[in-house]
Amino acid sequence: MSTFQPRPQDHFTFGLWTLQNRGQDPFGGVVRDVFPPVEIVRTLSELGAYGVNFHDNDLVPIDASLQERNRIVAEFKQALTDFEMKVPMVTVNLFTDPVFRDGAFTANRRQVRQYAVKKTMEAIDLGAEMGAEVFVLWGGREGTEVDASKDPRLALQHYAEGVNYLCEYVLDKGYPMKLALEAKPNEPRGDLYLPTTGAMLAFIETLAHPEMVGVNPEVAHEQMSGLNMYHQVAQALVAGKLFHIDLNDQKYSRFDQDLRFGSENLKAAFFLVKLLEDAHYTGMRHFDAHAYRTEDGVGVREFARGCMRTYLILQDKARRFNADAEIQGLLQEIHAEEGEDVLAFSQESVRSLYSQTFDRVAEGARGHEYEKLDQLTVEILMGVR
Repeated sequence: MSTFQPRPQDHFTFGLWTLQNRGQDPFGGVVRDVFPPVEIVRTLSELGAYGVNFHDNDLVPIDASLQERNRIVAEFKQALTDFEMKVPMVTVNLFTDPVFRDGAFTANRRQVRQYAVKKTMEAIDLGAEMGAEVFVLWGGREGTEVDASKDPRLALQHYAEGVNYLCEYVLDKGYPMKLALEAKPNEPRGDLYLPTTGAMLAFIETLAHPEMVGVNPEVAHEQMSGLNMYHQVAQALVAGKLFHIDLNDQKYSRFDQDLRFGSENLKAAFFLVKLLEDAHYTGMRHFDAHAYRTEDGVGVREFARGCMRTYLILQDKARRFNADAEIQGLLQEIHAEEGEDVLAFSQESVRSLYSQTFDRVAEGARGHEYEKLDQLTVEILMGVR
């Protein structure tokens, strides 16, 4: 039997910010000591992770001198070498510093928008230096509380201008890097522009280089607004735009909780894992979550270990689901009349549709055995099949 021990070939990654989280919330200060980046690299390597990702300022303070920046980066790169860890993705912090309190790419002030682009270019350079192939953009402050303050049409135009400029910068530098946009409905702004993965996919088609830009869906961000992450990721896969993914968990319609993966909605997590595995997704399985405020340093380690073990356990459940004779037999019956023909318009297909006979009443009376299918799925998850 599998021990569900993570290995580098599983491609599990964590953000520096996930283990750096010190347990603070709007009602209380920090409860844990600082977890230095080099120690995070060592810890994740010991736990079997593949790599570590970061915002620019998770590693290098925003006001660091060039000398300090180079020293920090050199120490971090040495740790990556020592512990055989990778940096597949890097992102930029455009939300913490007060300069971004009215947004970054969508700020009303032109100087702020230009500073945001410059800061992002520097983060892209840092990511390229680390070998990152994906650069994530989360517009954490791209939104409003006061709708009268911005014309959303102009704000989205500025947003597109910023992303287009960054694509041109990557092309000019010759970096083998793609951009992934991350959606969220609200928080920290009252309302954020481009609040869902579907909205991001539509936005990408308006850009100058849509081939370079994909999405980075996050479980918690979709579930905050009551959406089904499984469906959002499927849409991204169909579009060929799933460049990265953030795995965590969330109580529906709550504030952004970033819970340990699979800790809250086990069935939803199962179907997400099954989708990624069945689709042979080759990207990173990235965990964007943090330990409960109740935990100390030991608990943070257990949190990271738990995220990876839960994914591996659900991966095994997906294999069992796919190999279960009763479930697969039931699915064959359900899909027996699905057909493989593509409904393509032609005069002949119009005549064929009009000539067909269809017993609407009889079809409307048919049961579909979904209750049984769902129960069998639950039994797989409960370990009795």
